[in-house]
Amino acid sequence: MSWETVIGLEIHVQLSTKSKLFSGGSTEFGAESNTHVDLVDMGLPGVLPVANKEAFYKAIRFGLATGAEINQESSFDRKNYFYPDLPKGYQITQMTKPIVEKGSIKIATDESERVINITRAHLEEDAGKSIHDLFEGKTGVDLNRAGTPLLEIVSEPEISNAKEAVAYFKAIRQLVIFLDICDGNMAQGSMRCDVNVSVRKSGNKDLGTRAELKNINSFKFIEKAINYEIDRQIRVIESGESVVQETRLYDSEKNETRSMRSKEEANDYRYFPCPDLLPVVISDKELKDIKDNLPELPEEKRKRYIKEIGLEESEAKIISSSKTMANMFEDASSKTNDAKLVAKWLVGDISALLNKDNIDIEESNLTSENFGKLIERISDNTISGKIAKSVLEDAWENGTDVDEIIKTKGLVQIQDESILEEIAMKIVESNPSQVAAYKSGKDKLFGFFVGQVMKETQGKANPKSVNEILKKLLK
Repeated sequence: MSWETVIGLEIHVQLSTKSKLFSGGSTEFGAESNTHVDLVDMGLPGVLPVANKEAFYKAIRFGLATGAEINQESSFDRKNYFYPDLPKGYQITQMTKPIVEKGSIKIATDESERVINITRAHLEEDAGKSIHDLFEGKTGVDLNRAGTPLLEIVSEPEISNAKEAVAYFKAIRQLVIFLDICDGNMAQGSMRCDVNVSVRKSGNKDLGTRAELKNINSFKFIEKAINYEIDRQIRVIESGESVVQETRLYDSEKNETRSMRSKEEANDYRYFPCPDLLPVVISDKELKDIKDNLPELPEEKRKRYIKEIGLEESEAKIISSSKTMANMFEDASSKTNDAKLVAKWLVGDISALLNKDNIDIEESNLTSENFGKLIERISDNTISGKIAKSVLEDAWENGTDVDEIIKTKGLVQIQDESILEEIAMKIVESNPSQVAAYKSGKDKLFGFFVGQVMKETQGKANPKSVNEILKKLLK
C-alpha cells in the first residue's frame, strides 16, 4: 500500500523589537532569570497592556514581502489555558482578525521548485520558560521571555515531505533576516516551529489524523522528527489501529517522538476578544511608508548581481542567499572596486570553509570588516593569493585581524624587482638542464622555475613580477 504525507508548519518568529508586545520590558536575550519582567508581564491585577507599534510594522513587512493581504484593522483575542510559565492564565493572540493573511513563498529542493501558500501570520505574546534542571524535584519559572512579540506564520497543509518542510523553514528564515524583523538565531529560540504531520492513502483527498510535533528549532531535527513520525503513523495504521490526534515531543537523543498530551481543538481554548485592547488600525500612509522602505530581497539581489555586476548565475545565487554574505560582498566590492575577485573568494574559499565546519556565515569568526581587509590586501599586492589563503585560515579560526596576521607573521609580498631578479637568476643558474629542456620546447617547465622562486621566498614573491622576470631570463 502506498502512502502520501501532508505537512503544515506553524513557525514562531521572535520579532526583533527592543521592548515586549504589550509592555516596556526588555527583550534582550541572556539576562539573569526574571530581571526583564514588569507588572504587565507578571499578569498582576489592574495592569493594562499597550500594543507595540513596531511589532505591527515588522509583521506588515513580512506580509508585503510574501504578497499577502494586510488587514489594516486587526484585533486581539485571549487564548485561555493554564501553565506555570503563563502568568495571566491566558495568552493574548490574534485569532479572528490577524494582521496578515493569504501569502506565499517559493521553496527549492534538489528535486524541484514550488510555491507554498501561507494561511496567515498573526501577532501574539510569548510565554515564559519552565526550567526543570536547576532544582531537585522542582520546576523553576523564568518570565524574561513572557510577553516577547511573536509572529506565528501558519502554512497551508500542502508540504509533502521532510525535505520540503526544511526548505520552507529555511526560506522563511532567510526572508525574516533580510527583512530585519528577526535575527533568525534558532539556538537562542528566535525561531522555532510546530509541525503538523498526517498520512493518507495515495489518491485519497481526505486529510488523515494529524499529530503536532512541538517546538523544534533545528533544520536537522525537523527532518528527522518528520521522517520518524511518518513511519510511526504508517505502522500504526497498517497494524489495524488509528492515529490519535495529539501533541508529541521530539527526542533528538533517541530520534523518536513521544506523546505529550491530547491535541486541543480551538474551542478548548475558549477564545474571546481581549477586552483590554481596542482593534489596531493601520493607516494608508503607514502602509505605504512600510512598502516604500522594504529592503532589497534575495531574488532582487540575485538579479542585480547578474545584470549590473556581471556575476555568474551560480555566484549570484550563493551570495544573495545570505544577508551577511551579501553585505560582505557589497562592502568589500565598494572598497576594492573588484566585485569579481570578491565573489571568487566568497563562493570559493569562504564557502568551502562553511561546508567544512557545517555552519552559516553568521556563526563564523570572520567579520565583514576583516574579509574586506583581506580582499584589499590582495588587491593592493600586499599579499599574494596563496598567502591570502593562509591568512584567511588564521582569521577564520581565531577571528584575528587580517593586518595583524600579516604584520606578525611577516607575510608582506616582495615586490622589489631587483631582489626578485637576483633570486630568479640564482634559480636559473642552479638548474642548467631544466633551462636547456625549457628552451628546447618543454614549456611546462616554466612552472618549475616559478615554483622554485616562490619556494625560495616562502610564497611572498609577487607572482606577476616573477613571471615577467623569468620570461626575460629564459629567452
